[in-house]
Amino acid sequence: MKRLQEHCLNCGKKLKGRIDKKYCDARCKSANQYKIERERPERFYNKVDNKLRLNRRLLKQYNRAGKAIVRQSVLIKEGFDPNFFTHYWKNKKGDVYLFVYEFGFLRKKENSNDKFVLIKWQDYMNY
Repeated sequence: MKRLQEHCLNCGKKLKGRIDKKYCDARCKSANQYKIERERPERFYNKVDNKLRLNRRLLKQYNRAGKAIVRQSVLIKEGFDPNFFTHYWKNKKGDVYLFVYEFGFLRKKENSNDKFVLIKWQDYMNY
């Protein structure tokens, strides 16, 4: 019987064993599948998830104390996208904080500068 695949699809080594074998070992199979997945166009879910993770990382980085005020341009320059958030919370004054998981932000204009007020989710916000 003729072998379907002569060489490993990942590393090119000559294959031994079953005639329908495509990879020399599990590591080559995994590496090749990872490479194929990386070359495929990014799926919508991945784009959204990547944006949310970047937003969360930036909010966490700029809000170490639990509350902070940061210029909007600083965060946006680093890749922050305020259109991607997970939920919101409205305070008694009517301000709507947008949250990326446990880190929230509120758009505010202060001295003709666009800023974000950054906060962290608190237990009292559940009610």
